[in-house]
Amino acid sequence: MPQPSPKSEPAFLNLPKAAEHLGISPNTLYVWRHRRQGPPSFRMGRRVMYRITVLDAWVRSQEQADSRSNPDLNPLTRKPQRRTNSPK
Repeated sequence: MPQPSPKSEPAFLNLPKAAEHLGISPNTLYVWRHRRQGPPSFRMGRRVMYRITVLDAWVRSQEQADSRSNPDLNPLTRKPQRRTNSPK
């Protein structure tokens, strides 16, 4: 007797599901898309879709760009720089 296959996870999410995946409101994600900010999206027919792997990669890139998550960007861990006198 064949074993039932485990339920496969979807590769794509529509806008409301992508917003839920990111923990933000669908309106925020809609505004980001309109302003060409936020995670990359595409149209599949009439629906706006997001690839789950791209959403997760986008979140990781946001973490790396934030000085609170990336110690290399934290200004408190950098050596102080001397000011240079600029010519007037």
